[in-house]
Amino acid sequence: MSIAARTTRRTAGSAAVAAASFLLLAGAGILAAPTAFAGVPGGTSAADRNSDFNGDGYNDLLTGAPEGAVDGKEGAGFVTVQYGAPNGIGTNTTVPKGRVQVVSQSTKNVPGTSERGDRFGQALATGDLDGDGFDDAVIGAPGEDEGTVEDAGRVTVLYGSKEGLGAERTASVAAAEPTAGARFGLAVAAARFSGDIDADQLVVLDQKVGLHVFTYHAGVLRQVGTPHSTGHTLQAAYLTTGDYDRDGFADLVVSGYSPDDDYAKGWSAYYAGGTEGLSYRRDLHGGLGTASGDINGDGYDDLVVGQLSAVDETTGDADAPGGLVGVYYGGQDGPAGTQGSGTAPQWWSQNSPGVPGAAEQDDAWGNDLSVADVDGDGYADVAVGAPGEDADGEAAAGAVWLLRGSGTGLTGTGAQYFDQNTPGIPGTAEAGDAWGAQVRLVDTDGDGRAELVAAAPDENAGDGAVWLLPASRDGLLADGSRSYGAATLGGNAHGAHFGSVIDE
Repeated sequence: MSIAARTTRRTAGSAAVAAASFLLLAGAGILAAPTAFAGVPGGTSAADRNSDFNGDGYNDLLTGAPEGAVDGKEGAGFVTVQYGAPNGIGTNTTVPKGRVQVVSQSTKNVPGTSERGDRFGQALATGDLDGDGFDDAVIGAPGEDEGTVEDAGRVTVLYGSKEGLGAERTASVAAAEPTAGARFGLAVAAARFSGDIDADQLVVLDQKVGLHVFTYHAGVLRQVGTPHSTGHTLQAAYLTTGDYDRDGFADLVVSGYSPDDDYAKGWSAYYAGGTEGLSYRRDLHGGLGTASGDINGDGYDDLVVGQLSAVDETTGDADAPGGLVGVYYGGQDGPAGTQGSGTAPQWWSQNSPGVPGAAEQDDAWGNDLSVADVDGDGYADVAVGAPGEDADGEAAAGAVWLLRGSGTGLTGTGAQYFDQNTPGIPGTAEAGDAWGAQVRLVDTDGDGRAELVAAAPDENAGDGAVWLLPASRDGLLADGSRSYGAATLGGNAHGAHFGSVIDE
């Protein structure tokens, strides 16, 4: 199984693709910055990226199956919505009505029509775009045709309400000039990047132009920022947001690779938010998986990036062929290196002290990442997915690690390792499952500790499945974990690769 192909599918609402030095964003307006909100509306820090669609105080979960069939159309794609509650997200169809939804372009009142290859759900994000206090779901369909323009791409927004997500209020967003093969909606993100409005802005990526910025005004999402063309056909990219310089505006990191790059290396570009919108600051090493959060508790968000192999001296670990994870700590100048000084990140691998396992070729350690506080100690922890990891001799069965945050930054002390053969976790590690291809740390039961959602999109011959591991003061727990597939939630499981996208 190709790890490269698997990584390309990883677009969980956090992705982007475009050579950083070419992405020139236009200003998004000039207004005084209003008071920042904690949560919704107008998220700025990584911890503000709530996904509470019905405003009940519990985070909800979006999971994409862009390869899923709808009405017999293969690759039309669908998304599942699981609502948080005191006992966490619903994982089966017997939960109370309204706790689980399946959404596609065949859902009543959702714009468009389910068509072969649309890949609805290829990218996911959440944010309060209209500033009403309810988070909204942003769903990319990069394979959508616009008339006769093939694979132009389109983004659908489902607005939140007291009843949750519905199709009564929606928005459909496309490029001002649809272009064949642009795949608008390949990656999406939402946060408050500028002082324009007291709500979140929407950022959409495509393969031809780059980034597009939209602001909600008078009931309509209007494009307010347009980058110049990169001149490249771009691939597998990622977006993540956080307030790395603690100025009260969200910042954006664009990561990925293009055909001109060394795939295993990847790159990232840092764009600082401000009263006039996003502005490019600098390039960073690494970026085949990205996530953000305050790991050392200093009030500055930190940036975590993945890199699939040690390709030059910047990594600091030439003996880590299985992948690396770099931490750029935030500071007054943004994510600039260890504890906010210099330009090199703090690199981690399976060879680092305290980290279980050993770095091996094709592990894909760091293929996907998530950052949140698991044990409730006030420091964000880092989940690391390695879908290429062998488990008990089963090739590419996949595994997940948890590295802990602390006052001195990321540490190997107390690190945890899980695979499908870990006692208490349902299922059995099998070759090619790719467990950990997607990971998400999210607090769906409101106890202040983030649970782990881990996906194996190639489980059961490509049907895919998702696991939920509870959180405690001691970290993640295998005991009490559960797994479920698309069919359990009411979707078409066959060949769906369910879990290939999870909203960050």
